[in-house]
Amino acid sequence: MAAGRTVNSRERYVVDGNTVRKAAPARRPDNRPDNRPDAKRRRQLRRRQERALYMDLPYVVMLTIAAICALALCVNYLHMQSSMTKQMDDIEEMEQKVEALRAENDALETSINTSVDLDHIYKVATEELGMVYANKDQVLLYDKTESEYIRQYEDIPKH
Repeated sequence: MAAGRTVNSRERYVVDGNTVRKAAPARRPDNRPDNRPDAKRRRQLRRRQERALYMDLPYVVMLTIAAICALALCVNYLHMQSSMTKQMDDIEEMEQKVEALRAENDALETSINTSVDLDHIYKVATEELGMVYANKDQVLLYDKTESEYIRQYEDIPKH
């Protein structure tokens, strides 16, 4: 060994003078693994990790099936969500159309009611067509209890 340079066999450090410069590789002269307890533990841990990382065919198949099922569920969920959104939009559009049709119907009904002049109808009926109001003795009221419908050609009962 050179002066000022020591190699500690236990820790495997190369010492130049009074400072540690670099760690020497831990080797055994016969290239056999260490039989110390923590070395055994490390080897066992490494073997367990290798076994845990090893994927055999059934594991890969099951993992693939699970991934495909998850993907199918996600796609189905998105499809149903978009379908429901489209239906909600269609319902909203139809409600707007119904509201517009109601407003138009109310406007037409109002215009019809304002265009009808009852005085003019009375004047035409009495003056031009010769119609008159019925007297009280000409109006006959009767009760028909057997049916709620009145047939056109049915006889009117006499009092």
